[in-house]
Amino acid sequence: MEEFTHRPVLLEECIQALNIHPEGVYLDGTLGRAGHSREIARRLTTGRLVCVDRDQAALDAAQTRLEPWMDRVSLVHSNFCEIDAILDGLHIPAVDGMLFDLGVSSPQLDDASRGFSYLADAPLDMRMDREEGLTAKTVVNEWPREELRRIFSRYGEERYAGPIAAAIDRRRQETPIETTLELVDVIRSAMPAKALREKQHPAKRCFQAIRIAVNDELGAVERMLQAAVPRLNPGGRLAVISFHSLEDRLVKTALAEYARGCTCPPDFPVCVCGKKPQVTLLTRKPITAGERELEENPRARSAKLRVAEKI
Repeated sequence: MEEFTHRPVLLEECIQALNIHPEGVYLDGTLGRAGHSREIARRLTTGRLVCVDRDQAALDAAQTRLEPWMDRVSLVHSNFCEIDAILDGLHIPAVDGMLFDLGVSSPQLDDASRGFSYLADAPLDMRMDREEGLTAKTVVNEWPREELRRIFSRYGEERYAGPIAAAIDRRRQETPIETTLELVDVIRSAMPAKALREKQHPAKRCFQAIRIAVNDELGAVERMLQAAVPRLNPGGRLAVISFHSLEDRLVKTALAEYARGCTCPPDFPVCVCGKKPQVTLLTRKPITAGERELEENPRARSAKLRVAEKI
């Protein structure tokens, strides 16, 4: 069965990073296909695993994928940034490890009907949580042209953000843009010939930007990073996999701030700020996939794992 042969990104590295204790309590904030969760759950005896996902389809599928270990698993439909509410609702004061595999999951990419892919035609959706109201169709057809330019530039790091936003604005004034391939055509029409000859698909950056905006992905990552460390037990590990530079920058900056001690000016004779490090950084440089994994899973190429331990 395909779901049981699926290999999640940086699996061995994540399991090693979490330093799992059989009696510990762990949180997988991005359940997805449950690949990481399976390996955590099977290492627990009296411990507990909290599995969180915004996508109800992932939680439904996990009932089967995690069936042998469901006596130690709690499934929660929520955004991973709601760590306090999730743990409070389960009466868990703190955990021994948290794992977050950021970005869009493979099932969402592979299900053309979800509208994440620029390779198949589907309604413009891109919602990770289908109970949310904002869709890609709303962003593309109703957000101001300047706001489209901003998100293409910031979230997609798209060089031709201005011309693409202008082309979308012209098209939608004639008729709404309804599907993914309609949007791809508009994006292509706004790009110079040399850009269309590049190896990367011309719509990749804009689709990433729209997806990030629809799901408030960067805001969720920021809120998660603020909430995670305070809910770790001493010695607990936080492991975060990011897939593009914007996410990785947020993770790197937040962990560095948690690891930083006194912030007083160097010429102060004694510390007056009282700030102490909250974590030890276990990865000065991010862990990336090896050649063998890249051969098996090309999507792992951009994955970066950063790990910190609560002091």
